Amino acid sequence: MIDIREAQQEVLEEIPALGKERIHILEALGRVLGQDVAAIRDVPTADNSAMDGYCCRHSDLADSATHKPFRLRLVGEAPAGRPFLGTLNAGEAVRVMTGGIIPQGADTVIMVEDTQREADDIICFRDPGIGAHIRRRGEDVMAGEVVLSEGDMIRPPEVGMLATLGHAYVHVYQRPLVAILSTGDELVDLDEPFTVGKVVCSNTYSLAAQVMDCGAIPLSLGIASDDETDQRNKISQGLRADVVLTSGGVSVGKYDLVKDTLSQLGMRVKFLKVNMKPGKPLVFGTIGNKPVFGLPGNPSAAMISFEQFARPALLKMMGHTNLFRPIIEAFLAEDTSIASDRLHLVRCKLFEADGKMMARTAGPQSSGALRSMIMADGLMILLPDKRPHRAGDLVRVQVLHTNTPLSHHSPYE
Repeated sequence: MIDIREAQQEVLEEIPALGKERIHILEALGRVLGQDVAAIRDVPTADNSAMDGYCCRHSDLADSATHKPFRLRLVGEAPAGRPFLGTLNAGEAVRVMTGGIIPQGADTVIMVEDTQREADDIICFRDPGIGAHIRRRGEDVMAGEVVLSEGDMIRPPEVGMLATLGHAYVHVYQRPLVAILSTGDELVDLDEPFTVGKVVCSNTYSLAAQVMDCGAIPLSLGIASDDETDQRNKISQGLRADVVLTSGGVSVGKYDLVKDTLSQLGMRVKFLKVNMKPGKPLVFGTIGNKPVFGLPGNPSAAMISFEQFARPALLKMMGHTNLFRPIIEAFLAEDTSIASDRLHLVRCKLFEADGKMMARTAGPQSSGALRSMIMADGLMILLPDKRPHRAGDLVRVQVLHTNTPLSHHSPYE
């Protein structure tokens, strides 16, 4: 039985990054950049105004320091996109809008709020200081500068920058296709008749959702019975995908046949059991160059196992370098009866009390209990220990998500 950290390392050693594809920048949201992106021009491309106001020569204001308010003669305007083409002379001003190009000869912008119009003159009540309210050429990005690097995650700001730099299309790492097969004679799909002794196959859908949640593409192979021929046929179909996930049939029961089926298909097994709870029965290996994960059949065990092994593998295939969920420390808010000779991943809720992060168990911890996965913000990592853990103990928590409700009110009210 392999340690969980060693198992994760075994998995990642077998996982290469996929190739790259060229897609539209809006389709690239959430993907990993597959190229460096350098600026071909300065951004901004010219000095421009950060305010609605008037361009002037600051020397005119300095020379008139004893004659406030200052008076300047209006000679034109520079709306955004329509520059003033002349040169500003002494004593002159040009009306400028936010984003408008600063005309030759001007070096300062006076905000419109600090002025008053009198016919063709501008009365200025305040000296804003030389260079005020001007966004300089190249202030954001200089031509030739590498702005985005291969391996960067593309978020909305990166999309905006790609557009600013004139890139409609960009190279990103490909998304893996993940074949998902659930096994067991007891399983029925959503549209099949439900009878006593049957169980709706939630794993098909929860695992597909987890695959989608990390950015990969699920391919459902449906349900295979506890029959090696059926399992072999369906898994063989899944080998056209980049990764194969099965759930169920990997323990030691009479009808747990998935391990044997995978062996018949030529799987090179890396490990069979992991020293963790839930999720001890877990098979990982490769068929050819295809990674194959044989996950437990119990719903929570399957989802937790996916989090620890399949999710980091899929992220690596998509070019990510940050592969694991964040870990925080929290204080136990309650005594627990949990003691185990294996590393125990306990579904828990997180909350803050008296300035401390606290954790408490999130319902029943049975590997078949799915509701506790809904309630959980994270997985409390309890190291092998024969004693029950007590309130006040400091524990580490792998954060899955935060269920804090959104506020109905603005934070600025």
